[in-house]
Amino acid sequence: MSDFCDPVMEAVAEVFCNGGDFVDMILAAKEAACMGINKIQLADLIKRVLIEADLYSPEAEELLILTVAQESQGGTYLRQLGNGPALGIFQMEPATHDDIWENFLGYRESLGERILDVAGMFNGPDSKELEYNFRYAILMARMQYYRRREPLPAVNDVKGRAVYWKIYYNTPSGAGTVSEAISNYERYCRAV
Repeated sequence: MSDFCDPVMEAVAEVFCNGGDFVDMILAAKEAACMGINKIQLADLIKRVLIEADLYSPEAEELLILTVAQESQGGTYLRQLGNGPALGIFQMEPATHDDIWENFLGYRESLGERILDVAGMFNGPDSKELEYNFRYAILMARMQYYRRREPLPAVNDVKGRAVYWKIYYNTPSGAGTVSEAISNYERYCRAV
């Protein structure tokens, strides 16, 4: 059985075991087939990239996993729906990308060079890379949190991570909610 079929069969089996009918099983299969990147591989990539860039902590890993779950439904979307400006699995807007470089990394030359090196970017920062360079998207999402003075929430504090995401990534004026972020984390990326 292919890797594609595994989550579909798991979704159907779960519905069946919980007494769901045929229509529920079809809907579960359809939803599972449309989910984003394999959550185990995505979490592994996040961890490996953070370690390589010397930016790893379990708290940072979990915060980025929650962020990708909320922002792109676990990597389902690479461009913002409705022709918005956000790009990549973390749905970072080019303006945010540019602000990180101008007001944070621009004053931390060695950190900026490390980001570009680990991301395999040799022509300088470019927000277009967020869409298809997963390494760069991971590192730029990490920078959005890294530049904050407040400590990252504990690994076991899902609500704390969702609140932190809301304040520092989505912003208080953003459309996302803490409860939505928790729900999407549980749905797309929990138990990695």
